[in-house]
Amino acid sequence: MIGYVTLGTNHFERAAQFYDSLLGVIGAKRYMESDQFIAWAVSPTQPSLGIIKPYDGNAATVGNGVMVALIVDSPAKVDALYNKAIELGGKDEGPAGPRGGGGFYAGYFRDLDGNKLNVFCMGG
Repeated sequence: MIGYVTLGTNHFERAAQFYDSLLGVIGAKRYMESDQFIAWAVSPTQPSLGIIKPYDGNAATVGNGVMVALIVDSPAKVDALYNKAIELGGKDEGPAGPRGGGGFYAGYFRDLDGNKLNVFCMGG
């Protein structure tokens, strides 16, 4: 149901480098790009994640309670993506590991602009 999610940034090039490296871990590549917006996806027919300079020209801010969740197919990929985010300067918001029940395995982090993300898999 989700087509794409955008995260505002005040440091466009820095954010672009962060997501190029981070999302490359799961095979995502840039598939749409302008001087205001970049979107990454593993396939043009799958949901994407993008960064954007706010359209209204005001500073980008982090939405309290807003989080983007990236799904992968194994705990090993959760670990790899979470660890890469931290290596790239992201902030830990909860290390990768089992959460709750039902095989939910996730790691939480903030990107360089303070946006909160998680990477998770089910059945891990």
